[in-house]
Amino acid sequence: MFSSPTVNYNREKTKGYAAIEIIPAVDIRGGRCVRLFQGDYEREMVFSDDPLEVALKWQSLGAPRLHIVDLDGAAKGELLNLPIVKEIASAALIPTQLGGGIRQLETIEEVLKAGIERVILSTVAVENPEIVEAACQKFRESIIVSVDARAGRLAIRGWRQQTELKALEFIKAMVKLGVRRFIYTDISRDGTLTEPNFAAIAELIDAVRLPIIASGGISSLNHLKMLKKLGAEGAIVGKALYTGDINLKQALAIISQV
Repeated sequence: MFSSPTVNYNREKTKGYAAIEIIPAVDIRGGRCVRLFQGDYEREMVFSDDPLEVALKWQSLGAPRLHIVDLDGAAKGELLNLPIVKEIASAALIPTQLGGGIRQLETIEEVLKAGIERVILSTVAVENPEIVEAACQKFRESIIVSVDARAGRLAIRGWRQQTELKALEFIKAMVKLGVRRFIYTDISRDGTLTEPNFAAIAELIDAVRLPIIASGGISSLNHLKMLKKLGAEGAIVGKALYTGDINLKQALAIISQV
């Protein structure tokens, strides 16, 4: 139950034509559904006291997948909203992926057994890459590594600690460990309703030739169209869905025809 079919990803064949998943983000902090501005825990906007209700809303509007983040867990290093996460995984009829404070193989196995389809690793990939290698061997396609960058350098521990690691160098190291899917987030764009870092995303897609899910700053249909043309496998959309800048049902219909 821990693996999904191996991805056969060839950007040259699919660029501009491949489907792109529009993935709503459900960020949980203190049991509530929130959005942060540039990952700043002091700049929080609460959108709902019921993350499960929000998740089911996006599902009802046609979301193909849900992106769940335990923000408390990301900062503290262990999942702190696990009961809510398990509720969502149990109730959702669509695939879910979860990140935030997952740093042990036992935790990965626990959330996969709870019904989460993909587990997102971030800080642990920088600090304990051997765990990523073991996770890829055991859980295969269920593992995603999140590449969270500020000015091209990775940030970890809930984006609060800056490193000197460059995104592309890090991804190449992760590929050698068996990672086959990545999320790229430009932290400076996240929650800003500006635009994605198209240049960085295009560079990574061209260099890596593995599925890349884009995140950060996506706030219009044109952004989604551009990401599709670049060959991104998915686009995680957060604040723009909650503010209404992007209408999920409309976006899904339009993007499928582009």
